[in-house]
Order: sequence, then structure tokens, then C-alpha cells
Amino acid sequence: MAFRGLRDADHLDTSIYVLQDRHRSHLVDTEEFQEVLHLRQHMRAFLSMWRMDPRIRPYVIRAGFYGIYRLRHIIIDWPLITCLVERWRPETHTFHVPVREMTITLQDVAIILGLHIDGPDVTGTRVLDVAGLCGDLIGVIPPDDAIRGSAISIRWLCQQLSTPSPDADEVALQRSARGFILALMVSFLFADKKGVHVHLCFLSLLRDFTQTLSYSWGGAVLAHTYRELCRASLDRRRGISGCLWSWERLHVGRLDFGRAASYPAPPFPHTLRDDDADVVPGDVADGVDDVLPVQHGVEHEGEPEPALPLGCRWRVPLTQVHNPSGVLLLYRDQLDAQTSDQVL
Repeated sequence: MAFRGLRDADHLDTSIYVLQDRHRSHLVDTEEFQEVLHLRQHMRAFLSMWRMDPRIRPYVIRAGFYGIYRLRHIIIDWPLITCLVERWRPETHTFHVPVREMTITLQDVAIILGLHIDGPDVTGTRVLDVAGLCGDLIGVIPPDDAIRGSAISIRWLCQQLSTPSPDADEVALQRSARGFILALMVSFLFADKKGVHVHLCFLSLLRDFTQTLSYSWGGAVLAHTYRELCRASLDRRRGISGCLWSWERLHVGRLDFGRAASYPAPPFPHTLRDDDADVVPGDVADGVDDVLPVQHGVEHEGEPEPALPLGCRWRVPLTQVHNPSGVLLLYRDQLDAQTSDQVL
């Protein structure tokens, strides 16, 4: 998290805040603007549709996305996200809170999501040769009804690549891993409104998994999060996508780790053996990492299990017991009364 210098006295300086007439805060006291934003995430649908084959896990680890997969589906406090969006200023890319300005940084992305923030930028252009790229890197050419511009259908991708044959060779497993990572990206990291298509500009970056790891995926996710915050703060938007941050930095709405005995709080990110969560029904898998015993130094076919990102510790059931203040108006009041010692 980073702090910058403007304070509340400057909040309505229209020479700086030139978008105020379009900003959500302009309508925050009207009855028509009391509904919460819908947070777009598609991890539950993705996990129910595509179970990771253990043979592709080494490639997912090598590419640097295994920690994202282990985050799985996290239940998000929509009123809290809405309250924060109301305080986001697209002119400065900062949240305006009583103590001062705050923003999400690359360090936050690296620690919470476990993504690389160094290396070449993640960039891409319109893919002109969809058939050639797909045939080369995933081994199948999508039909016309599975293509939308430079994007392909996630459902079609799952049907083609989610179940490698028992005698699949290394090339076939790598192709399956590429499809899995593509679906993971659009389900969590770069989620859009529907989550049914993924842009093929990402596929060209998955040619060599070792090289894939070197890209600044954290920088791309941060840029995407900034764009989503800016869009959601203006023009009566109803949805937003993005990644975890507030529970690590703010006292408002933070989950209580003093949970029931069946959900002991993990003191730090940990690893599990043989993807135990994958065999748990979907309605239970959200909290499975908190129930199963911690395993350290585990290897799978010679590939060491990476440490999980800090964001994994927030994958707990969200109820009124854990979070009694899940009300938009109450969150607004709590942020208005915020003090500097309540910011991490």
C-alpha cells in the first residue's frame, strides 16, 4: 500500500477532480444509489467445469499460476467493495479516506496473489491467425462458433483439453496446461462480465512456461484492477472485477480469524498434498485448506510445492458471525470515522 499527500480539504477541488459530476460519490446520498456493486468472478464455475489433472500441475507451477489456482473461489463482501469504489478517484488512482490517500501497489499484488512483478510487460495485439496459433500451442483449431474476434470459448477449450488421455505425452500435457491457465486467467485475474471467452493474446505468452514465469503478470493484474476501479466509479456502473486487497489493509469489514474449531485459522500460507481440495464437493471446497492438515516441503513427481500466496488465508466462509457489519451504510460510517492506526 502507498500513501500520497492530498487530504480531505481537497476532496471537492474540481480543478483536480474533473470527473466529479460522473462519479459515484456524487449520488451516494440518493436513494436510487444504495444498491451494491456486483463483483464479477467466475472461479466457482471454472472449478466445477475443469478439474486440474495432476499431470499438468508441474507446468502450472512452472508458469507461476499455481498459487492463483489454489486461491480458488473466495466469497467477497460486495458492500465493502462498493464502499471502496465510492472513494476511488480515477483522476489520481487513489482511494480517498479520512487519514489520507491510499492505493494498491505492485507489492500488494506480489504478496497477496503471489504473482511476479518484475520482467517484461504483458502486452498483446489482435490475433490474426487464430487457427495457426491454436493449432500450434493447444493442438486443436476452434470452430467458427467458438471464436469471437481474437477470443475463444472457455467451454469449448474445456471440452477439448480438460481430460488428457491416460497415455498423453509431454506435448499433449503442455497443451492441456496452456488451456487450463487460459481459463484460469479469465475466471479470476482478468475476469470480464460473462467469463465465457478468453483473449488469445495470452496464449502466445504460454509457449515456453519458463519464459511465461518471467513476465510481469502482477503488473498486468494491477493495471486491470485500476481500470476496473475507474470504470466502476463512473457512470452508474453495476459491476466490477478485480483482486483482493482491502482485508489486508483496512479494518472495515475485515474477517475475524476467531472462528469455530472446525475452521482453525492458518497462521501463514501453507501447502496441501496431492490437491486434496480437488476431491471435495464444490460447496465445501471453499474452506478445505483451513480444515486439512498443513503439509510442508511436499513434492509431486519431483516438482516442489510452492508456498501459497497470502490471499489464501481469506478463503473462509463469510457469514454474519464472521462479519457482522456487512451493510453499505455502516461501512460508509466506519470509513468516515477511520483513524491512522486502523490502516496497515
